[in-house]
Amino acid sequence: MENGEIESTDEEMPSQGGRQYRPVGSHDRAVIQMSSMERGSVPEIPLKNLKVGPQANIDPRMQEGSSESHEAPNGSHKESKLELFGFDSLVNILGLKSMTGEQIPAPSSPRDGEDVAITIGHPKQSGPKLGTMMGVFVPCLQNILGIIYYIRFSWIVGMAGIGESLVLVSFCGACTFLTGISLSAIATNGAMKGGGPYYLIGRALGPEVGVSIGLCFFLGNAVAGALYVLGAVETFLDAVPSAGFFKESVTVVNNTLVNGTATAGTATISTPSLHDLQLYGVIVTILLCFIVFGGVKIINKVAPAFLIPVLFSLFCIFIGIFVAPRKNASSGITGLSITTFKDNWASDYQRTTNAGVPDPNGPIYWDFNALVGLFFPAVTGIMAGSNRSASLKDTQRSIPIGTLSATLTTSFLYLISVLLFGALATREELLTDRLLTASVAWPVPAIIYVGIILSTLGAALQSLTGAPRLLAAIANDDILPVLKYFKVAEGGEPHLATFFTAFICIGCVVIGNLDLITPTVTMFFLLCYAGVNLSCFLLDLLDAPSWRPRWKFHHWSLSLIGALLCIVIMFLISWSFTVVSLALASLIYYYVSIKGKAGDWGDGFKSAYFQLALRSLRSLGANQVHPKNWYPIPLIFCRPWGKLPENVPCHPKLADFANCMKKKGRGMSIFVSILDGDYHELAEDAKSACRQLSTYIDYKRCEGVAEIIVAPSMSDGFRGIVQTMGLGNLKPNIVVMRYPEIWRRENLTQIPSTFVSIINDCIIANKAVVIVKGLDEWPGEYQRQYGTIDLYWIVKDGGLMLLLSQLLLTKESFESCKIQVFCIAEEDTEAEELKADVRKFLYDLRMQAEVIVVTMKSWEAHMESGAQQDDSLEAFTSAQQRISAYLADMKETARREGRPLMADGKPVVVNEQQVEKFLYTTLKLNSTILRYSRMAAVVLVSLPPPPLNHPAYFYMEYMDLLVENVPRMLIVRGYRRDVVTLFT
Repeated sequence: MENGEIESTDEEMPSQGGRQYRPVGSHDRAVIQMSSMERGSVPEIPLKNLKVGPQANIDPRMQEGSSESHEAPNGSHKESKLELFGFDSLVNILGLKSMTGEQIPAPSSPRDGEDVAITIGHPKQSGPKLGTMMGVFVPCLQNILGIIYYIRFSWIVGMAGIGESLVLVSFCGACTFLTGISLSAIATNGAMKGGGPYYLIGRALGPEVGVSIGLCFFLGNAVAGALYVLGAVETFLDAVPSAGFFKESVTVVNNTLVNGTATAGTATISTPSLHDLQLYGVIVTILLCFIVFGGVKIINKVAPAFLIPVLFSLFCIFIGIFVAPRKNASSGITGLSITTFKDNWASDYQRTTNAGVPDPNGPIYWDFNALVGLFFPAVTGIMAGSNRSASLKDTQRSIPIGTLSATLTTSFLYLISVLLFGALATREELLTDRLLTASVAWPVPAIIYVGIILSTLGAALQSLTGAPRLLAAIANDDILPVLKYFKVAEGGEPHLATFFTAFICIGCVVIGNLDLITPTVTMFFLLCYAGVNLSCFLLDLLDAPSWRPRWKFHHWSLSLIGALLCIVIMFLISWSFTVVSLALASLIYYYVSIKGKAGDWGDGFKSAYFQLALRSLRSLGANQVHPKNWYPIPLIFCRPWGKLPENVPCHPKLADFANCMKKKGRGMSIFVSILDGDYHELAEDAKSACRQLSTYIDYKRCEGVAEIIVAPSMSDGFRGIVQTMGLGNLKPNIVVMRYPEIWRRENLTQIPSTFVSIINDCIIANKAVVIVKGLDEWPGEYQRQYGTIDLYWIVKDGGLMLLLSQLLLTKESFESCKIQVFCIAEEDTEAEELKADVRKFLYDLRMQAEVIVVTMKSWEAHMESGAQQDDSLEAFTSAQQRISAYLADMKETARREGRPLMADGKPVVVNEQQVEKFLYTTLKLNSTILRYSRMAAVVLVSLPPPPLNHPAYFYMEYMDLLVENVPRMLIVRGYRRDVVTLFT
């Protein structure tokens, strides 16, 4: 290219009409792209003498910020907007695929792939979604209200007495309630896929722990389904003995206890035949599986048919208790009596037969520990709703409300029942009448038989519904290749997993006697509950930036107590079965660690390593940190643009701002300054300055380290710092510096080239950039701010701008502020739909913010009025004049020296249309900020990349126009890595 040869070239890019969610591929949803405004809304002030010499072709690759033309389907061209931001333009809020679980390959270099639009696919077809009532509350209620309440709870009151029964219910209820709180915290920490507790534990404690506990929990649910089926069948055959095809088993007891004294006599106990249990059990299991195969829609319709009669039977029991004793009632049923209440207050542990009948020679001796093992299955089932997380409309709302409501409801029911049963009948009646609930039920006992059968069938249905979905979720994570056959598409039904669950359930039904398996099943549930509590404990204790659960009623101490309660209950029930269940989980863990595939889910253990220096370096290595474990490690560039008072090695407000980038003070900052000169001559000065800077950091109570570098120039020094500073994953990921507001006022002509060089080095080194404008006015620690924190999210930054706004809210200075997110869209964009998309995205990120959509039309109309933009227009005119004068000097120098246009020691390319568009972009963005955010506490806006082969002076003019009259601003550029995630 000869001297001064300039050509205005536009790169054409395809575009589609209609809604401005432009489809990028045949199967991609449209995206919203932000681009610069079309000119014409303000008076044109031509740049003089911009065209130099004849036109010649320019390589388009030399013009990263070149204007783009979008070709519509009808062949017309539409000029792109927000030109200065180049190919970074997005406001593609829902298109951050990596945040929704889809992996997007990172570009090979910071510049590569910047013109690739980020899109989101067509919404996948899924089945009907459930709300809180039918999706969580009803399943939990059906699982918790089981056969133990009907046939064993009054017996437990008789054995333990009222006092210890209250302790027993409170003890077991506290375990499940604390687990429910931990479950609520983790479930509200992000969008949740299928798998329920497995998904939560796996994402918090790692894939090995998640799969081992998840498979044990699946097995427990499958076997529990068999338990419920057998309970229903046995109750049915007890109520209708003639329905059996085989002869009943009869057990004769020779001695019984009356008032604690052994008396001679015989008692016959008839139990259904094992073959009848097997036959009816297999038939019932198959029928329930047919319902499960119908999908969530059928289960949703059938569930009330099981639950409503159960609730009605409970109502009949309580009515019967208050009207007892009735005609033909047993003499042991005294009705509600204070005398009976006092007699039954103390415990009376004794020996019984296998059927629970008191017998001084019986094989079983009951104590409090044994009753814990008998009663605890009555409070399990709190995971029934979370097991169906993939079928819920809003997991973050439904799981906490539904689970805790069901837990509190049933716990209250058990506590009231302890008092009522204890005051209703004598101890002998409580211990000998196996179906006391049926004896007192009003008006007829048959209602209780129906309630028992339907409650157990309902619990079995929920187990057969949750277990296959749990197995399918484990398979879908592709950790164990052996489970690949159980994978299902999103929104699909796990038919093969249901077959496998039914096979296990039928196998257990055929065994018939599950006395040896039942304690292990209980252990699996407790193991899962302990895993949920430990997950919440670890996440809450580490408190990483990604840990922002909507459920606020939690604390790591509550989770720790819940985990300890689960472990204590396991050993109270049976230490031998506890060892067996832990051994099985350990074997699965070992198998997964050897055969399983790696799954980087950002588990809590890695967050712990991140805070343990050498161990974190060894554990995390140099791989990219998962967004869940991402911590901001700012590199604070202390060397100011200008001079500071003596003995102050860093701008005082820069240290305050560094603290604002940490959550509760956690995290590391690196404070760096550069001395110009020769290292051999200034080495001692650098050491002295480093000690001074370190002391100053401690004085400002900012966690971090100080580094002083000696280099020939600031640019060279920074280039070395950005390449070598840090170790492993403790390398700085954000460069923080002050905006050079004084460069023109003090005529510091070297600043533009240095400023642009630093930004380009950050881009190449893949570092984020945060530039603070108005640092002198940045609030101190105790200067409370009011108003709003306004975000103008224009380019893809991995969520860094959103994360910074949330970190600001954790500081006392900004905790009274509210966040506003501004989306600037095309004129024909459906603003309400865009607002709904953005609000949904922020909701899934657990971020509260007001969303404001500013269309190009309203932007242009505001510019035409010009009422509030007089200062901006004046700055715009001045910038054009200075650029014209600067370009004229460049042209004259090039002509005089007979060489191409040069600036900052290298050839440059000037494109007249580009320069105009860049200025118009910054003018209109600045005008919008002044219109909507003039009173904001702080404004965050995306940092445009320096256009390639443009003079640094031009870029400084663009930036000055962007920040004009905005008192306090953060200019942010991400490093093309996600720092926030939707998921827990």
